[in-house]
Amino acid sequence: MNFSRMIFALTASLVCGTATASPESDFWKWFQKNETALFNFESNEKTIFEQLEVQMHKVNSTLTFEFGPKEQGQRDFVISADGILDSFPSVEKLYAAAPQLKKWKFIKFRPRREPSDIKFRGILVPASSVAVLIERDGPKAALTVLIPGYTKAEHESYAGIAFLMLDRALGEFDVETRVGFIEVSAPSDQYARARPLKSLPEAFDAFLSHE
Repeated sequence: MNFSRMIFALTASLVCGTATASPESDFWKWFQKNETALFNFESNEKTIFEQLEVQMHKVNSTLTFEFGPKEQGQRDFVISADGILDSFPSVEKLYAAAPQLKKWKFIKFRPRREPSDIKFRGILVPASSVAVLIERDGPKAALTVLIPGYTKAEHESYAGIAFLMLDRALGEFDVETRVGFIEVSAPSDQYARARPLKSLPEAFDAFLSHE
């Protein structure tokens, strides 16, 4: 190979390398380089979380994350769009580019979890006190969240609590893609037809399986 051809080959290699780079692959390269610190983030949580946020925002400024506890030498890492539907494709792309790492289980979107008590803006709502009425909203489900103590004067706070509870019970993906209208109310005669929050996932899936 003569000198000019060598220069061309090197240039083509660099151009191809640049072309195949992506924000997603750059993120996972950084993740792997900092894997030990991320896995043990509790030792320097503030700094690690700030650095991780910066790297995720290079992919999409709305993306966020969650860590699970250490279990048998492994840890969950959740990639979330923070409930923003327009950012779901970014979650999908970042998840699809994730490497196989023994210490990690990568999860796209906040998953379903056991209901828990929620305290928001000074209001504490026990999960066991909440019931949800499921009705039809076209191809989706309309949900009325019945919360004891609800008042119209504090609607915004109770609406926030309702969303947090639904997000936890049904998971981020279903709340944003399979739920239509959401209403918050104090318990009334509707309460007898509503489902306890704990049994909502099963009832929700069964409801949408019937057209």
